[in-house]
Amino acid sequence: MEPGEALSTTTQIAVALAGFAGVVVVFRSESVHEWSPIDKLRLRFLLANSIIPLGLGMIALLLLTVEPALVGVWNWCSGVAFVVSLLFAITMTKAFRQVELPQIQRERVTRFVFYLFGILGIAAMLLQLYNTAFLHRFWPFFAGIIFQLITAMFQFARMILLPPE
Repeated sequence: MEPGEALSTTTQIAVALAGFAGVVVVFRSESVHEWSPIDKLRLRFLLANSIIPLGLGMIALLLLTVEPALVGVWNWCSGVAFVVSLLFAITMTKAFRQVELPQIQRERVTRFVFYLFGILGIAAMLLQLYNTAFLHRFWPFFAGIIFQLITAMFQFARMILLPPE
């Protein structure tokens, strides 16, 4: 599969996942402003993990259209992905720690899921740095996008399957 096709497919998936966030909101009995802090945080995770791959995919598609073809397109894309992912990780870590529900922060499953995806996210970010410096390939950049989409799908499933806090 060519990079353009793969990016087009993932951007469509990202749009669908962002739309699923609306489905989650509609099927809840209360408005978003009445949700618990942890449910709001899960919604933020779902939206961010849908919008970030969409934005990264669109930037990459734009750079693929430049004539003549850019030599370091995947270096630039991985560099942007690293910076965006780092900002996202910092923001979400602060938000997770500020949730004023100690019993939820102590809940093993929630903490395990947060740290598991955090570790996988760090690995994806390091892969972006390695690609920027050494590899200069499409697949590491694409792996970062896939990681974000899998995280969004997981958050969507959790929001659907878990009862409101």
